[in-house]
Amino acid sequence: MAQFAVPPTAPSHRRPADIAASAPPASALARALRNRLFLAVCLACTALAVLTLVVLLVTIWREGSGSLSWDFLGRFASRKAADAGIKAPLWGSIWVCAVCALTALPIGVGTALYLEEFAPKSRLTRFISINISNLAGVPSIVYGILGLTAFVRLFGMANPDNPIEIGDPESFLFLRLPFGSGVLSGGLTLMLVVLPIVIVSSREALRSVPRSLRAGSLALGATTWQTTWNITLPASVPMIMTGAILAMSRAIGEAAPILVLGVPLFSRATPVNLMSDFTVLPLQIFNWAGRPQAEFHDLAAAAIIVLLAVLLTFNAVAVLIRQRLQSAAN
Repeated sequence: MAQFAVPPTAPSHRRPADIAASAPPASALARALRNRLFLAVCLACTALAVLTLVVLLVTIWREGSGSLSWDFLGRFASRKAADAGIKAPLWGSIWVCAVCALTALPIGVGTALYLEEFAPKSRLTRFISINISNLAGVPSIVYGILGLTAFVRLFGMANPDNPIEIGDPESFLFLRLPFGSGVLSGGLTLMLVVLPIVIVSSREALRSVPRSLRAGSLALGATTWQTTWNITLPASVPMIMTGAILAMSRAIGEAAPILVLGVPLFSRATPVNLMSDFTVLPLQIFNWAGRPQAEFHDLAAAAIIVLLAVLLTFNAVAVLIRQRLQSAAN
């Protein structure tokens, strides 16, 4: 019986896993050296960043500590460096950041909850998500132009020379349409700046909650809202508050969008309501740093120290709120 030779088969396509398995293994010594080299590079970059920050802080403290006093905090701005203070910009920053936090955090967290827990997975929601992520990288001065149009001028629907006023201008309950260059316009403009950051960070916090917790709650008969309110949201509060801290840290240091609104660099009054004129610490620092006299440069350094103190205070309050909510959830 004749025997026929079986023709050789063509080599099949090799998977990447097979190629990696057939490659000669790297020696343990080479892997250890690469790991140590990568660790050394990371440590060097971290040390360089920390060293730069320390040098900046030490320089600012050395230049501005001599100007720090209670009189410096309680005096208004002046053309004379010896009589200048930061009372007006300090209170203006507090008012504006309070308005920004009270508007950006509820809207941002609510939007993240809807997109992650309730919105259907469709092309529209994906389009919205992509645009929100893109808005986080838009320059802040663009938001200043938007705030000028939407809040200061109210899209031109009311005459700014003859505004509609409700209430006493010297009382807290006072409203003016359009808003003008007041505290409410500044806070809402900063809200636009930080809102994409709050939404993105809140969505990441919600995604970090295990799906098994949601499935267990729904299996016990809870509705989607009950699951979100009692399970998902409490578990994600620490990361949401971390994103809020980062957002407020950016808001308190913004100067460009506030400058576009027409906020004055020189003010000798503190806000009494949401329609009051104001100025903020970044604008005052910018004003003093641009002057040729060395005395005003020292005042700018002192104002930077105060701005950092206000920022740390806001962050400390946010951390305390986060810990309280986390303890209540546990």
